[in-house]
Amino acid sequence: MNNFKKIGMTALAASLVSTSVFAGELSVAGSASINFENHGKSDASLSEAKTFSMGNQITFTGGGELDNGITVGLTFVIDNGEQVFDGHAVTISSDAMGTLKFSGEGGASAASAVGATVGGNMWDNFNAGNQGGTTLNNSIPGNNSFFYTLPSMMDDLAVTASFEPQNAANNTASELGFGFTYTGVEGLSASYATAEIETYTAGTSGDENVWKISYAIGSLTLAASNTHYDLGTATSDQEVDSYKVSYSVTDDFSVSYKTEEITVGTASQVDAEFEGVSASYTAGGMTISANMQDGKNVGNTTSASQDYYGLGLSFAF
Repeated sequence: MNNFKKIGMTALAASLVSTSVFAGELSVAGSASINFENHGKSDASLSEAKTFSMGNQITFTGGGELDNGITVGLTFVIDNGEQVFDGHAVTISSDAMGTLKFSGEGGASAASAVGATVGGNMWDNFNAGNQGGTTLNNSIPGNNSFFYTLPSMMDDLAVTASFEPQNAANNTASELGFGFTYTGVEGLSASYATAEIETYTAGTSGDENVWKISYAIGSLTLAASNTHYDLGTATSDQEVDSYKVSYSVTDDFSVSYKTEEITVGTASQVDAEFEGVSASYTAGGMTISANMQDGKNVGNTTSASQDYYGLGLSFAF
């Protein structure tokens, strides 16, 4: 990605403009939900404690237009699981300059902004408690990072760039990323992005490359994604393939089937495999969601202790 550094730095520098001090009112939003989760071993030798929880995040947002036509937005996200913030950012945008987002916390790289796998990162649900699932690398930047969306260059094409300045406190070097999303065909969304991972260590530095595509035809949606972590040491490489089929039975009721597979660079380790079924029903302002998930070799080993199941139920109001 070194060939793109000069281009990326020029684009970002052109977006860094000085503005007058902005102040305004903030609005707050949150959601009410009750959730149930249970995980256990597929051979029934372990049934972990059943867990009930509720939504515990609120988001403050504000913004307005300056005298020079530039729009400024401000976001603070407070989560019960964080000491203070789960994320906070300032966004500066205009039709001519595009959108520049500066994240004090909770920023995204061009690759991580593509989002979870089409399966919804099921693998992450098998990392809690005694399950010991695989943890993936990522290019998510640390605090004080930039995310830039270029002005529209052609219809239905969005181009993004990310930049994390060198941060010795977090033991990270500067990282660049670039991404593209195309929606020019009805029902189609296709994304590709790449971002650097810099750790000051050659063996664990490299790139995250991701593509995601979905196509909706009538009530049926087909989706696929691939995320590849190409690092300096081959045994540190990781790759995630995911597929999903969704069907809207009615406007209020939908079902889906999804899979994920994690391949690692160590030849002696096997693929971790996940599959899940989910359903969602909305009525009278309430959404009921249910899911069943199964994970095999969740830590990339064939031990019987590495096979788990997961169940979930949520009521959102």
